[in-house]
Amino acid sequence: MQWRTIDLHIHTPASSDFQQPDVTYLQLLQRAEQRGLDIIAFTDHNSVAGYRRLMEEIEQLQFLERLKRILPDEQFRLNEYRRLLDKILLLPAFEFTATFGFHILAIFAPEKPLREIEYLLMDLNIPKDQLDNGSATVGATTDVLTAYQKIDEAGGLVIAAHANSSNGVAMRGFPLGGQTKIAYTQDEHLHALEVTDLDQRGARATAAFFNGTKPEYPRRMHCIQGSDAHRLTIDSQRKKNLGLGDRATDVNLPEINFESLRELFLSNDFARTRPHRQQAEPAFDFVRAAREEGNNIVQAFHESAVEKGGKLYAILADVGAFANTNGGTLYVGLDADPKKPIPGVESPEQVVALLEKEIDRRIIPPIATTVDLYETGAKKILRVLVPRGEDSPYVVDDYKVYVRDEDKTELAVRDEIVRLVLRGQRQITELPIGDHSGLQSVTQEKQPAANSSPGAARQIQLPSIQSAAAQPAEQPPRTGVEVVVVEERDGIQYFTMRDLRNGNMVKNVTRTSARRLWHYAVTQYVKLPADPAQAVVEWQGDLGLLKRYSEGHHTRYDLLQRVDGEQRCYFGVTDDGIHGRWKILVGAEDE
Repeated sequence: MQWRTIDLHIHTPASSDFQQPDVTYLQLLQRAEQRGLDIIAFTDHNSVAGYRRLMEEIEQLQFLERLKRILPDEQFRLNEYRRLLDKILLLPAFEFTATFGFHILAIFAPEKPLREIEYLLMDLNIPKDQLDNGSATVGATTDVLTAYQKIDEAGGLVIAAHANSSNGVAMRGFPLGGQTKIAYTQDEHLHALEVTDLDQRGARATAAFFNGTKPEYPRRMHCIQGSDAHRLTIDSQRKKNLGLGDRATDVNLPEINFESLRELFLSNDFARTRPHRQQAEPAFDFVRAAREEGNNIVQAFHESAVEKGGKLYAILADVGAFANTNGGTLYVGLDADPKKPIPGVESPEQVVALLEKEIDRRIIPPIATTVDLYETGAKKILRVLVPRGEDSPYVVDDYKVYVRDEDKTELAVRDEIVRLVLRGQRQITELPIGDHSGLQSVTQEKQPAANSSPGAARQIQLPSIQSAAAQPAEQPPRTGVEVVVVEERDGIQYFTMRDLRNGNMVKNVTRTSARRLWHYAVTQYVKLPADPAQAVVEWQGDLGLLKRYSEGHHTRYDLLQRVDGEQRCYFGVTDDGIHGRWKILVGAEDE
């Protein structure tokens, strides 16, 4: 495995908007060598004409060579082509303009016949007479999701071009519905997102948004960057007009070939890509970046894997929880706090063998995890990659079922186990990711009178899917939990909880059986006055803030929403779950 440098978004003079039409194809390859690139792709607009013209030039030179009629300067060019193409992997590709003007990169193996790629372009509704024009404007073509599927099924890599920028599927300000944007960035036929801010850090970076922690975007996406070069070198007057290789990505591959590249983007190993940096710049440390994110729904940290004190079991529980939830990554040998020193792992090879053995022996059904060794800060640590399981539920020691609840691993309750069984049997069609609108009301009973005692049973009516008029003006938050119904049986209160990440309902939760966040929610809920609105400290229309508090790396909120005369209470909501008018209420930044 070695780090290789790639730029998979390069235009040639075959694109109608190329800014230096006198540049030759040989100069493009020479510039790629100067920038230290190992793999490049020619991605002209809706065309493979640039790649074809380069190959035709080489074929013509080879023909002259065979006839022994080649001139010295032609021989030099042919030798340069041979040297450069032996050193650099050049991939045929195109940048497709889908409906709404969204751009998609389609990248293929060098063995792929150009005729087949051109046939695919026509199947995507590129007019035959425009296949060589290299224009981004080609009229009505094909929708984004159909394009993803057809390119993938044709053997191509599917990458959303400059996804966070203009003509990108995740661009800000475009009037798309939420479900459409989710589909455009989470579709199974999409292999990666190309972003323009890969080297940025923090919550506002595009890669951070698509890291699997957002409730509506649970699939973690591979993110890369490309130059989108429309010229050989950067424009000295307009620095945004990058040259070839000016914004590249490093990828960790066993070999320089298309198959290795495709395998990377199909894997759940997100430490094998990083923004390319010049020698003078500090190297990107994915472990440090992971520690800065801390524990979340898709990653966890353990200082040790010894059996003493249940530390090994905690790792196994996390593996099972990740497999039952969205998959994830465990780091062993360090704490999540980046300020703490890294103790590392003693005898790491033995610990790798131990983890592989124990995961294989104690978790059923088998889950295809990967345990590997890394060095950071002169210390050796382990990383465990866990995919989202397709045969849930995954059980530790024959009967213990765990799920990941934000940054904690918890034992699954009955309703969650039922859902995992049904998921494994593929007998249900789940709600679209992040869609909470399909939940039926679990009760039609009204709230008790205002003179009820604070601890009395309360039942809150959910909006029904049957009536569009009953839908709230603002969707609920996307993290935390909602206390939906409280019932009392034999002097014990039983709560029905709703997980705001996915809308899953869990019934018969008691104060003693409730996990940490649920316990907090029911404790706070029963403390509310009979009219919860009296406890609101700030209003934004029909939205109310009950409480703001800090927990670890997160700020959390307890919130209230008025819905058709009823009141819904949400507890433990994190910033990830705040959207729309909720942002105004809590004073969060705009998306």
